[in-house]
Amino acid sequence: MTNSVTALTEEIHAYCEKPEWAQNHDPKEMAVAIAAGPGQLLRHYVWQDAAQNDERATARRAPIEDEPADVATPVSGMANRQGIDLAAAIRAKLVRNELRYPVETAGSSNRKYIEL
Repeated sequence: MTNSVTALTEEIHAYCEKPEWAQNHDPKEMAVAIAAGPGQLLRHYVWQDAAQNDERATARRAPIEDEPADVATPVSGMANRQGIDLAAAIRAKLVRNELRYPVETAGSSNRKYIEL
């Protein structure tokens, strides 16, 4: 089994096709599923300080690991359905970010590129 983005996209597509879920995977429904995932991840950390968050990350590792997967799965599915090469799109975005946030200007700043 490979860990490539392309291989995972193919596995997700095959998984969703079997029970005929694809009929429910229009762009809006996929976007809703994508948007819901980060909220599920955040619930593990709400109202906690940094030390508590570190403790929770260890104590709740298995359920926390599920959350990024719950985000990545519909992202991959949506990309596949829209004909987007997810690996190429991510690489292109990294290039754009390198141009927007050059190390010599951005450094460790959290400011938006238009504020640098």
